Amino acid sequence: MARPSGRAPDELREVEFRTGVNRYAEGSCLVRFGHTEVLCTATVEERVPSWLRNTGRGWITAEYSMLPRATHTRMQREVARGRQSGRTHEIQRLIGRSLRAVAELDGLGERQILVDCDVLQADGGTRTAAITGGYVALHQALARLVAAGELPRLPLREEVAAVSCGILGGEAVLDLDYEEDSTAEADANFVLSASGGIVEIQVTAEDFPIRDAQFDAMRELARKGIRELVARQRAALAGR
Repeated sequence: MARPSGRAPDELREVEFRTGVNRYAEGSCLVRFGHTEVLCTATVEERVPSWLRNTGRGWITAEYSMLPRATHTRMQREVARGRQSGRTHEIQRLIGRSLRAVAELDGLGERQILVDCDVLQADGGTRTAAITGGYVALHQALARLVAAGELPRLPLREEVAAVSCGILGGEAVLDLDYEEDSTAEADANFVLSASGGIVEIQVTAEDFPIRDAQFDAMRELARKGIRELVARQRAALAGR
């Protein structure tokens, strides 16, 4: 089966991380997966939610949004509608869970890191790009606290990244763009740690139930993709 993009089944889109793109945020990363672009910024706040006060424990949370012309047709800003969509709530909670899964919140002190993920352009995989770029922004913000002597060490156990997979023409493929995602027989989002631990898997069958062999094939592709993404996260944070 030939993919519309011409990529091999196990090939990621072109991925790029640009760090330090926001002069004010403690951490920032512009991440690009093909034509999908997400600006991720990390802000350090010297406070925590009320239910964490006086516990000595920190918190990491996320907000997600899409610019009106991030998609083919203009979307109304959610603030103009007076409420966030259920999709937005679901995605930003996913991003927050994913980042907290690899963090040592006890080592953060009573401070909160807020990671904002704003989609500048969407061509499939915005949530996976947000998680992957969000980690880079988070790492930068925490490294700045360490450099300032406000933390004794980096409170992160390992990297986390995310990638989509799908079934096209009966074959498992890696990192769907919008054209593929809109016609896939099944699609999945895999959030994995650098060591291969599962943080979250979201799987949806569109045309028929997913067979075990198909799920296993997508999982193996995801593991390959995550290894490549983690290597690129490390390179970006090292300034390479």
